[in-house]
Amino acid sequence: MKKNLKVKTYVFDVDGTLTPSRQTMNKVFQRWFLKFCNNHDVYLVTGSNYEKTLEQIGVDVCHLVRRIYNCNGNDVWENSINIRTSAWKLPKSAQHWLQGKLQESNFPLRTGLHFEHRPGTVNFSVVGRNATLGERKLYVAWDKTQNERNTIVKLFNKEFSNINASAGGETGIDIYPTGFDKRQIVKDFNGHNKLHFFGDRMDADGNDYSLKKAIIKNKLGVCYNVQGWADTWQLLKKIQN
Repeated sequence: MKKNLKVKTYVFDVDGTLTPSRQTMNKVFQRWFLKFCNNHDVYLVTGSNYEKTLEQIGVDVCHLVRRIYNCNGNDVWENSINIRTSAWKLPKSAQHWLQGKLQESNFPLRTGLHFEHRPGTVNFSVVGRNATLGERKLYVAWDKTQNERNTIVKLFNKEFSNINASAGGETGIDIYPTGFDKRQIVKDFNGHNKLHFFGDRMDADGNDYSLKKAIIKNKLGVCYNVQGWADTWQLLKKIQN
């Protein structure tokens, strides 16, 4: 009797995994990835909203993948159709706490849009989401020495019992109700799928960690902690067959 073969299912973070953080996909990689999506089961899971995902990876890729889990799985899209979304809002107490951390930060630059409210989640950034690429790089370099984001994440998670924070991308922190992070997408898969999950923030404070942990705990597949889109591409070339 033949054993049932599991479907190899590819799940990708976007920022830092398929694209440079907050930037568009490399054109050569994009052309290769379009062919890859035509021949494989591909899903995306990202902290960004749908509009930003369209901008970063392009309409063609968005329409070829099976599903896009935006806002860490709180806003779900299939072929430009929104199939479910969350109405959760950040409590005022948590926003006031984060505003305090914004005022306390020793990073000298503020560009505005420090809170971006998305379906089921909020992205908080000290430098602000209006920052240019150069201003973002300044914060990234500063944060590598000061470890501000990870410190805020740990303090926030101690302060609030029913809300969680995790570092996402290069400058932001994702805030969401406990359990409603990337791990929630595993409920859409079953024993017939073998997940191959690619992400750049699988460390304990990163927003890919919860999904990595759920995949390993439930023996749903394997995880690849990548160092950028070029690293993802090289790995895919090795394991795609």
